[in-house]
Amino acid sequence: MSREPNQGPGRSPERDQDQEPQFGPAWGPEHGPAGQPHHGPVQGPYPGPVQGSHPGPFQGSSHYGPGQGPDHGPVQGPYPGPERGRIQGPDRPVDGGAVPPLHGPDRPVDDGAAPPLRFGYGTNGLTDLRLDDALALLADLGYDGVGLTLDHMHLDPLADGLAARTRRVAARLDALGLGVTVETGARYVLDPRRKHGPSLLDPDPEDRARRTDLLVRAVGVAADLGAHAVHCFSGVTPSGTDEDTAWKRLAESLTPVLDAAATAGVPLAVEPEPGHLLSTLADFHILRRTLGDPEPLGLTLDIGHCQCLEPLPPADCVRAAAPWLRHVQIEDMRRGVHEHLPFGDGEIDFPPVLEALAATGYQGLTVVELPRHSHAGPHHAERSLPFLRRAAPAPPPRTSRSGEPSATH
Repeated sequence: MSREPNQGPGRSPERDQDQEPQFGPAWGPEHGPAGQPHHGPVQGPYPGPVQGSHPGPFQGSSHYGPGQGPDHGPVQGPYPGPERGRIQGPDRPVDGGAVPPLHGPDRPVDDGAAPPLRFGYGTNGLTDLRLDDALALLADLGYDGVGLTLDHMHLDPLADGLAARTRRVAARLDALGLGVTVETGARYVLDPRRKHGPSLLDPDPEDRARRTDLLVRAVGVAADLGAHAVHCFSGVTPSGTDEDTAWKRLAESLTPVLDAAATAGVPLAVEPEPGHLLSTLADFHILRRTLGDPEPLGLTLDIGHCQCLEPLPPADCVRAAAPWLRHVQIEDMRRGVHEHLPFGDGEIDFPPVLEALAATGYQGLTVVELPRHSHAGPHHAERSLPFLRRAAPAPPPRTSRSGEPSATH
């Protein structure tokens, strides 16, 4: 199973932002269905989110499983501030007009055209805001959803009352009309001294189990939020560990997570991360083949990482990843430098990338990821959405059931 290590640029072991948290045998007390504190996983199901929220296979389905970089300022170029009133989504006005009805003669019909892209913003770039304030901000700006990183300040996965807190967040997301992906890249949620530690590759099996337990719990959270995927990554290969051993540890550590994902109906979307064992699209396929191509296993594609180190241009990476694509992260970046940048500060030509993404039919969230810009998070959230909307392909004309142009356009 050994392979040649990547020789390309950007394979530094230092990740600049998203890495995942974990829980394990020593996580804090959690309250189960009867409100009794205990120190292990929640035993048995508890009631799902508020009825009527987040339709789909996730309603009421969850078990929480077993036991600072430079700011480059505002985007330069022909991309003004947010377009007030231009809020995408079935429950919101489009271009300030009336809400399109969900049923009836004026409802647009499926003409086979690719669905419009849905944009979100990551809470790991809004860590100075309370979660409720961050969600309200994104809804007000017109985002379609949020990449929710489980961290001590945002739906802490280790604190008491996770089930009840998750239900409240689910209701809030529903009220705001926001979709969600659960991300697991908090830096110090498991170990206050070791960034992104422990990982799925650690030599100590108990440490690896803590990461696995965190991801299993994240799957439960995702199911009750109605999330379209859970994101994770492999971690950096520890010093003194050979590649074959590292791949074996990764496969073994992810197996319980994939089992939980299959039960919950939530895809596990693994991200190739510069400097990690699994750092490229080719590495994702090593993992996929090693695990026997399990159905819940999918891919998180970070567009900036494609620019940083993949041999293909970002738009070609999108096309190559399409069959396995379950989550997308986006930001600007330069070749060979793993630094997440605001749009316009890097080298990526975004219109071809977003055109390729729309052509795949991908319907999950495309989430802006600027975790080292939380000190100016609201500013970057405000600037990012209009940039993406202008770079994205124009949606096809909407037609009514009669074939005539819709009255809303």
